Order: sequence, then structure tokens, then C-alpha cells
Amino acid sequence: MSRVIEIVEVGPRDGLQNEKAVLSVDEKLDFIGRLEACGVRRIEAVSFVNPKRVPQMAGAEEVMEALPHRAGRSRIGLALNLKGWDRAVAAGCDEVNAVVCASDGFGMRNQGATVAEQLATLADIAAKKAAEGGPRLSATISVAFGDPFDGEVSEQQVVAIAREAAALKVDEIAIADTIGVADPWTVRRRIEAVRAAAPGVRLRMHFHDTRNTGLANAFASIEAGVDVLDASCGGIGGCPFAPAATGNIGTEDLVYMLDRAGFETGLDLDGLIAAGRWICERLGKTPPSAVARAGGFPVRS
Repeated sequence: MSRVIEIVEVGPRDGLQNEKAVLSVDEKLDFIGRLEACGVRRIEAVSFVNPKRVPQMAGAEEVMEALPHRAGRSRIGLALNLKGWDRAVAAGCDEVNAVVCASDGFGMRNQGATVAEQLATLADIAAKKAAEGGPRLSATISVAFGDPFDGEVSEQQVVAIAREAAALKVDEIAIADTIGVADPWTVRRRIEAVRAAAPGVRLRMHFHDTRNTGLANAFASIEAGVDVLDASCGGIGGCPFAPAATGNIGTEDLVYMLDRAGFETGLDLDGLIAAGRWICERLGKTPPSAVARAGGFPVRS
């Protein structure tokens, strides 16, 4: 059997949160349905943030209420605080992704909290889950390679957060290049350092293609033994609180690369290309994803 790489689709959350267009609940549900029809099984569907700050993420409860529960599928909700966790649990999310910024500069602008305060919040969420039960909990370390306000982010900063997250028994740690400044060699070293600090915790990687290194960084992650990567259909998205932010690596770009190399993703490339073109039409833009524009290969008549 060839090696299986799991792709977590983040288009409905990270993909939409930085776009000018604000989609309706029905349009978001249509997008999610198209993605799941392509074989997507883990999808970051909603974000429980203040809609006044990120209006693109409004309607999270309505989206979750309308999604039918299906075996083998996991709908993830993003939470930045304990209130977000409570909302995600009440809405029936299968997983909750809590975010801890690697630097104070970005943390204060993105979440209004220092790294220490965000770690305290993560501890509160983990304690509440332990006491009351709840869905799977992952921790994403954002700006893990660089911060637009504080500059370089050291390996030690990331390792310290990963160590604390592992001690809180999170189910998964994601290392996120939120502003797209990483390079493949640093990616490999950072994975090795986090793996040593959080042995036994599943790792996931999250890359933005701001400086055209996203797929190279995904390749480095796979070579380093990581089997779970985030991607956004169409290559849309970015962070509203990061200057000049652009989208994640395109799901179709990543699937194309992996399919050509013989990896198994379980995703339908042609369907993803169609979904990427569809969502970009709704957003009034040309797909950032190269494969969404060019199509797959060999070309099918």
C-alpha cells in the first residue's frame, strides 16, 4: 500500500475569513457539501469568533445545525477562548481547534492576549473537557515561523508552547506558517524539535503560500514524517490581522502533487478543481491555486 496523507480542508474557515465577500449560510453549506462530495473527511467548517471582528465567520451555529451528522466525517470549529469552546460544544462540533500564537505581538492583535494568557486559556479549555467531556481538541501554534509585528519566531518559542500543549493532553498539535515565511529546511528542523518536545502527539502542518514556498514546505513536512496537512480549496484565504496575508496552499495543488508521487489522499482532484473554481466565482476572483487555473495532468477530454 502507498502511504496515506490526510488533508484537512480549511477553505470554509481560513479560506473565507479574509475575503471581501461575505457568503450566506446557504452558500457556505453548498461549499462544504461540494468539498465533502470530493472525499473530504476532516473539514474546518466554522469559527466561533466575534462576527463584529470577522463578519465572514458569522452564522457558525446555523451552519453546524444544518450539517447532517455522518459517520467518518469530522467538522471542526475554531475557538480562541473558553466562550468559543462552549459555543463549539453546544453546536455539536466533532473537533475544536484552539489557537495559541507563538508571539505576543501577533497574539495581542489577533486575540487580544499574550502567549501566556493564551496558554492559560488552553489550560482552561483542556480542564473543562477533562471534567465535562467534549470533542477532540487540537492546538494550533500560529505564526510559528515568523510574526509580521515581532519579526522572527525562534524554535524555542514554538517548542515551549508545544511542550505545554502536550502536557495538557491535546489530541493534535498543528504548526502554522500563518504569514507564509517558512522555508523547507526550517520546517524540517522545527518538526523535529516539536516532536522531541511533544512525543506521541500527532502533528499537523498548516502553510500559507504568501511567498511561493507552501508546496515546498508541505514536501519537507511529508519527508519529515508528518501525515496530516491543512489546505484550502482554490488557494483562497489568509488572516485578517496579518498585513498582505494570502491564502493557504491550494487543496487541488497539494492533491495533484501527492497523486503524481503515488501517495493516497482519498480526494477527487477533478471535483476539487471544480469546487475551487465555483467558490472563486462566488468571491469574484481568479483562483489563486495553479491547478484550479491549469487543470490536472494528463489532460482528460
